[in-house]
Amino acid sequence: MNRLSLHTMHIWPLAALFTTIIGVDAAWAVPMANDPKGFHDIPWGTVLSSRQDLEAIRAGSHIVEYLYKEGLLSFAGAEMSSILYVSLDDQFARVIIRYESEQVHKQVLNHLEGRFGQLDRIPGQMARGLTQQYNWRGTDTEINLTYQASTERGYIFIDSRTLAPRFNDDITDSAE
Repeated sequence: MNRLSLHTMHIWPLAALFTTIIGVDAAWAVPMANDPKGFHDIPWGTVLSSRQDLEAIRAGSHIVEYLYKEGLLSFAGAEMSSILYVSLDDQFARVIIRYESEQVHKQVLNHLEGRFGQLDRIPGQMARGLTQQYNWRGTDTEINLTYQASTERGYIFIDSRTLAPRFNDDITDSAE
């Protein structure tokens, strides 16, 4: 093998890795200040089926998704596209929030940083990208925010750290 071929063989994997990194920001978990231990004053593990203000919209054998009957779609002082409350074996375990627009994304990110802790901005780290991911991890709660800049859509998963891992068990069991 000549020197050019050896050089090319080492460059292509690095180029592929660099190209992948450009599209996705680093997703480092920030230690959470002020763990909410639930969402909107509903503690993790609450039996959602007994709540009069929620209605089931989709139900499986273990997982049930709920919406507020009155259409409460506010988070971080902004209007959200949807807010789903998810129970696993009748225990409140996850919230899934969807939103649109760069302006709402900035508002949500400012709210999360102000309430749960500033993101570590490492010198040289990209502040923007095609897909941005941010994580906060508390003792009982984990928040994962993903924002797709190309479509201006954001997704927030707020999870119970003890109950949410069981979603993987249900997916594995139902895939057989």
